[in-house]
Amino acid sequence: MRELQVQIITPGAKLPERKTDGSAGFDVAACITEEVIITPGETRMIGTGLAVALPPGHAAFIYARSGLGIKHGVIPANYVGVIDSDYREEVVVGLRNTSGMPFTVRNGDRIAQMVISKCELPELVLYDELDDTPRGDGGFGSTGHGM
Repeated sequence: MRELQVQIITPGAKLPERKTDGSAGFDVAACITEEVIITPGETRMIGTGLAVALPPGHAAFIYARSGLGIKHGVIPANYVGVIDSDYREEVVVGLRNTSGMPFTVRNGDRIAQMVISKCELPELVLYDELDDTPRGDGGFGSTGHGM
């Protein structure tokens, strides 16, 4: 994909931007008319004022900005948001405050990052049995703790 179509649907919205050449994601910013205080344990929906047109076979994934998550305990409410290729409404980020302190979101604050990815969409085929692997019947934690 060479370009991503982005529409500003609320005047004053900021285009998503990559802060460095090595950034995998685009920072997305809040587009709000007044400050939003997210109290501890609360989830609030924060608009970005933007819509995107992803090509078929692609999706956008909304992830936490590490600074917000680690320093302030503010993360996407559903951990990872998914924007499908046929969605054309405003990109809205549900933010949850997992900390013990209120957090204020202001207009223009970078609130999440958006990563665009090509998605494999295979035809599903039902089988009676699946191939065996060296793991066998090992379930969660069967390969050790990794320490």
